[in-house]
Formats: sequence, C-alpha cells, structure tokens
Amino acid sequence: MSKFLIIPHINELDKSLELAEEYGFGFEYNDFFLPDVMDDAALTDELISRYKACRLPEYCTMHGSFFDVLIFSSDRKIRQISEERIYTSLDIARKAGARGVVFHTNHNPALTSEVYVRGWLECNEKFWRKVLPQYPDLEVYMENMFDNTPDMLCGLAQRLSDVPNFGVCFDYAHAVIFGSDIDNWVKNVAPYVKHIHINDNDLHNDLHLAAGDGKIDWERFKFHYENYLSSAKSVLIETSSIENQRRSAEFLTKLGII
Repeated sequence: MSKFLIIPHINELDKSLELAEEYGFGFEYNDFFLPDVMDDAALTDELISRYKACRLPEYCTMHGSFFDVLIFSSDRKIRQISEERIYTSLDIARKAGARGVVFHTNHNPALTSEVYVRGWLECNEKFWRKVLPQYPDLEVYMENMFDNTPDMLCGLAQRLSDVPNFGVCFDYAHAVIFGSDIDNWVKNVAPYVKHIHINDNDLHNDLHLAAGDGKIDWERFKFHYENYLSSAKSVLIETSSIENQRRSAEFLTKLGII
C-alpha cells in the first residue's frame, strides 16, 4: 500500500506533526519551490534546520521548482536557468532528507506539432539521463499539469523506463480538469506511476479542496486506485490547510482508501 502524505506548515509544525502521527502520514515539503526562497541560501538552511529540529515522519518528499521551468526551451538562457532551478531543488531535497522530488511537465498543450512534441521528449530525455545518475539517492517524479492527454508524459516515462529513479507523479485532479477521459489517463499512466497527488475541485478549476468537498467522483478514484494505482509508493493529500487535511483524512478513511 502507498504511504499517504500531507503538506507540513512550518509555522504550525506542531499541528502538522500531530496529524501526521495520528494517521501515519509523511510530509511533502512545499516551502522550497518559490524563487525568492531558492535564491536565499540562508533562508533555505533556516527552514531545513527548523524541520530537522523536530521528530519528522520517516518518509518525506518535496515539490521542486516549476514556475517557468522550461528545460526544453529553444532559448539557451531560459534552458540554463531552468536547469539551475532543477539542480537547486535536488540539492535542497538532499539536504532536507526527502526521498523524491516532484517537477512539472510544463509543456503547452495547445502546441501539438510533431516538431514541438519531439523536441520536448528529446530534450527531457537527454536532460534527465544526465541528471538522474548524479542523484541516485533521490527519485524524480514528473507531474502532469495542463496536459490534456497522457501521451507526452507516458512517452517520456517509456523512454526513461530503464532509469530506476524516474517515475510519474499522477495528479488525479489535474487529469480530471484538463484531460478528456480519466479512465484513459489512469490506464495509460498506471505502469509508470510512483507518486500521486489528490485533492478535490469543481471539475473546472484547480481549487485544491479537501477530498469530498468538490465534485470529483471518489468512488471512481477508489476503483482506479485499488485496481491500477495502489503500487504507487506515496500519495499526497494536496490541500494546504490543516483543517482541510484532517477532513480529507477522515473522508478517505471512511471511504476505505486510507
């Protein structure tokens, strides 16, 4: 079974730790992907120290940089800063003791030409084949964002299927909003999924509501999880407030998912 995670709050860490202990949750750090934090080494070290001063859950992951990160850009300078952001994220994750780091596909779904798709695939494969052997202690999870089909993400995962520390972070809510057929999404990404993000929404906007507070069909998710996705190492309940995390935990427990 998967390890379920929540997003910890550095300023309410006692409450985050209490909830994690109650349900056996791990953490996914969301403190380190903001550019202003990444550019401030002292602040980054301070945040890591504040976490490490506590008795943390054994299993933690981290969300890496994703704002404007385009390692497949035709602009050399954009590629350069994008690569720097990824390396910084991985170095922070290593310092924080995270097991894996989440990055986004970040491609534009409105651009569907063969040249664009091939370029995205080739640039990503080349980059990650260079990077991943440098961080054998970390896993990298590529997350669907605005992807309207699973094709490009699955194409990259297939190309990198021989790389042990690469996998897919399947954001179920994103697929419900931006995708056309959630069953198709699940069946296609299932062989590559190592990490999952879940939350609720109105089926149109990425609201990050507590599970059960929106319109996602959670019985359908339960079927997908139990039949296709349960081998994922971890599942993040990706809602921010501790209140919403607790309500999500209660809802998912009643549903028999946790």
